[in-house]
Amino acid sequence: MSTKIRVVLSSFTRPLLESLPPHTRRVGLPETKKIYTVLRSPHIDKKSREQFETRVQKHVLDIKAERHELQQKLFWLKRHRMVGAQFEVQVFCKTRLDRQLLPLPQRKS
Repeated sequence: MSTKIRVVLSSFTRPLLESLPPHTRRVGLPETKKIYTVLRSPHIDKKSREQFETRVQKHVLDIKAERHELQQKLFWLKRHRMVGAQFEVQVFCKTRLDRQLLPLPQRKS
């Protein structure tokens, strides 16, 4: 059974992703930019304004792992926390259904 760990990193600076584990796919997402406009003086010169912006960079890491390697990969994520980055971790597991173990619906006659 294969397991996929998806990690979404978002930060204000570009995160350092140098020591990635094997079987990792890295996807860069578009940068989001928000601009805030503030009056410089609340009483005089209403036309005088100042602008500030925040830029958020996002990256998606897809890590493939077997079931017995899952604990090691999650421990790697815990140890390699990056300062100033926000993590969102999603785990996907594929299982194989066995028809002999499933209860089959009874046909009404």
